[in-house]
Amino acid sequence: MSTPDQHRTDQPHTDQHRTAQDQHSTAQDQHRTAQDQHRTAQELDRTAQELERWRLVLGEAGQSVLNGGRLSADGLGRDAALDWLYGRDEDLERRGVRQTRHGGDGGSVVTTVDWLDDITTLFPKETIERLQRDAVERYEIHDVVTDPAVLARVEPNPTLLRAVLRTKHLMNPDVLVLARRIVDKVVRQLVEKLATQVRHAFSGARSRSASRFKVARNFDVKRTLRANLGRYRPQERKVYVESAYFIARTRRHLDRWQVILLVDQSGSMTGSVIHSAVTAACLWGLPGVKTHLVAFDTAVVDLTADVDDPVELLMKVQLGGGTDIARAVEYGTGLIEQPRRTILVVISDLYEGPGGGERLVRLVRDVAGQGTKVLCLAALDEDADPAFDRDMGARLADAGASVGAMTPGELAAYVAEQVAR
Repeated sequence: MSTPDQHRTDQPHTDQHRTAQDQHSTAQDQHRTAQDQHRTAQELDRTAQELERWRLVLGEAGQSVLNGGRLSADGLGRDAALDWLYGRDEDLERRGVRQTRHGGDGGSVVTTVDWLDDITTLFPKETIERLQRDAVERYEIHDVVTDPAVLARVEPNPTLLRAVLRTKHLMNPDVLVLARRIVDKVVRQLVEKLATQVRHAFSGARSRSASRFKVARNFDVKRTLRANLGRYRPQERKVYVESAYFIARTRRHLDRWQVILLVDQSGSMTGSVIHSAVTAACLWGLPGVKTHLVAFDTAVVDLTADVDDPVELLMKVQLGGGTDIARAVEYGTGLIEQPRRTILVVISDLYEGPGGGERLVRLVRDVAGQGTKVLCLAALDEDADPAFDRDMGARLADAGASVGAMTPGELAAYVAEQVAR
């Protein structure tokens, strides 16, 4: 039993312990408060960023979404860059979204070079490409691809490639040299990508027979599992393979096949012209496949001699003009050596020139009737999302053609499938 003196001696230790506990609780409360404040600050920061994005999307008319706040320094730069481009939209003034600017009330003049430098530092790559596309396609700011100072700064991409092909007739020889850099880099990227798909499509069809060549790409998973199910061990959840099976591949016979690409070079078909040149270049090197590439508007130009150099080929293409699809098909039929071993591909939006519709349908019916496989592609690009004359498409389908849209990889696979039959 403790004495009163011992109890008095222990009391200070108890008080010190309580004090330490109180201090620890206070520290925990302060830590929780700090965490709450940090979370609140993060939430406020995310909210501010979201409001700033909405303000940038809505433009000057959306200032109220900031609830009296102001754009950040980067936000001000992005807003100025977006306004430089989209502020020229006349529809904004008609709708009262923005007021007409008067001389002397703006800052210093921003050039296209300045704008490109700004967006490169202010926006991610995907946004930069979208802004460049709108600049050249929506607002026709041609100096994006015709000003040497601008061309020296831009990063080549498919949007700029299309712009170069549309405006190269405006370029002097020095600018053409810079523009060719864009064509060369983008085309080579497209060729590398498609060449892999073409090699895969033409590497050989799988056969039902077993193969003696035990390589991973020929491994027959289903047959191997079926043959070894008796060796399944539930406790280990494993199948022990005693006999592995592999699928044989047969070589595709490519002899005497022709692939004739007839490409509409009107302005609306720029993307398809690019991918047709790339597709022809990839098919060109295949043994047993004879590839032709023909461009047309109201005239017909055979570009087959340049198929192995798609960059040079595209620099020779002249976009624009009218359309005479029937004339191109007539030229293409004259190239056919063996109708039943020919694929005739017409790449066009099918808006035929005056008086040519009946003739076009008749030509397609005749060539399809001889056994030639006729493809009418309203688009040959990465999107395969066409806008075309559907009435003409239906008539050509009734005449024996297959009508639709494809990516370059899908066309290569189609050619490989037809050739393998």
